[in-house]
Amino acid sequence: MRIDADMTDAIRLVLKKYWDYDGFLPLQEEAMNCVLTGRDSIVVLPTGGGKSLCFQAPAMVKPGLTLVVSPLLSLMKDQVDTLLDNGIPAARIDSSVSRDEKADVYRKLRARTLKLLYVSPERLLREGFLDFLKTAGVCAVAID
Repeated sequence: MRIDADMTDAIRLVLKKYWDYDGFLPLQEEAMNCVLTGRDSIVVLPTGGGKSLCFQAPAMVKPGLTLVVSPLLSLMKDQVDTLLDNGIPAARIDSSVSRDEKADVYRKLRARTLKLLYVSPERLLREGFLDFLKTAGVCAVAID
């Protein structure tokens, strides 16, 4: 399945608006095309090769929520902080997030105002969490 020119233009606009990038690093465009067309993919790039952007940028183009599963709490925090600094509606739910912060994240999920939600693998095992996600408009899942 080929991606259309409108989607490519939309991704380029998102890259410029939120990250101030003028183009793609090697293999990013192909990976983003897979995400945008709903195809499964595995992206293997060196550190600093722009793997996270391969699901973050499409999340801003696709309708719905992108769920990101990451085992590293510090990485989740850093990525969400950077996304928020860039004006991207993102959040995380992990063991370090307070009860009030979690309640706020769930409120935003119900309102469908988030584009990216970062969770630890353990969160997926919490009773009721997967059922809740079924109502949250998840359009893509990334394992980072």
